[in-house]
Amino acid sequence: MIRLNVFISVNAGSMDELLDVARKLVNASQADKGCVAYDIFTSATRPGVMMICETWQDEASLAAHEATPHFITLVPRLRSLSEGMKTERFTF
Repeated sequence: MIRLNVFISVNAGSMDELLDVARKLVNASQADKGCVAYDIFTSATRPGVMMICETWQDEASLAAHEATPHFITLVPRLRSLSEGMKTERFTF
C-alpha cells in the first residue's frame, strides 16, 4: 500500500475556499478504484495548515487516480490557494 500525506499551507483568507475544493477532491477520490482511505485534517496547533491523507492499494491505483479529471482540475486549484504543498510518501 501507499500512503501520501500532503501538507498544505493555506493563503491568508483562502481557508474556506480551499476546504471546499479539498472536500470535492476527497469525495470524488474516495470512489476511485484502489482508494483505501482519503481524508482532510486541519491542524489544531498550526493555523492555516491542513493535511490530505490518502492511502492507495498499489502504484497502479495511485497512477490512475492522478489521471482522473477531478485530480487534474482540483489539485491545481488547491495549489493556487496555498502558499505551498509538501508531500510525504510511505510504502508499506
